[in-house]
Amino acid sequence: MSKPGKWDIARTALLTIDLQNDFIHPDGAYGRAGQGADSILALPDRIAPLARAIQAKGGRYFSAQFTLVPDKDGEPLIAPHLKELRPFLGKGDFAPGSFGHTLVDTLQPADFVIEKVVYSAFYQTRLEYLMRAVGIDHLIVGGIVTNGGVASTLRDAHLRNIETVMLTDGCAAFKQDVHDATLLSLGTITHQMTCAEALALIKGAS
Repeated sequence: MSKPGKWDIARTALLTIDLQNDFIHPDGAYGRAGQGADSILALPDRIAPLARAIQAKGGRYFSAQFTLVPDKDGEPLIAPHLKELRPFLGKGDFAPGSFGHTLVDTLQPADFVIEKVVYSAFYQTRLEYLMRAVGIDHLIVGGIVTNGGVASTLRDAHLRNIETVMLTDGCAAFKQDVHDATLLSLGTITHQMTCAEALALIKGAS
């Protein structure tokens, strides 16, 4: 793997996973259900400086957002395992164009939004097309949850020979031990940096 210090930042994108109102805002689906974690709530403020810095250097900010597509009766098309795991999800939650589906205000604006229907931001989405279209070679990845959407996206990037940086304090899980174990397991397929280290890398790029 080439060292991130050698990357062309104008050909690098920040990619955040699922940092949207239905997961994070108190009026979103998870907030209303009392589901959340302080480590997750802290992410937007920590990541926002990277989004602005990479945009200022000519790179891009992609926001991948979990999506529940409504059927003709308005009920979401939801996988059985997810419905069992999160029985509080219902009509309007994570629906395209809704408040809950939208990227949190702290991180606005993203250059591109990628709707995704499973964990990975690559699976049946336009992410690879957008990367090619605007000349992105590398990804800096953060978001939620570490062992879910973040891990799946990083593994899919690795399968595609796309080099990545994983933000070690720019992603979070509902349990700290799960987060820590995931960092360890992904150490061979992605570079790992704190948000502060990644911000210094971006700002120091020529």
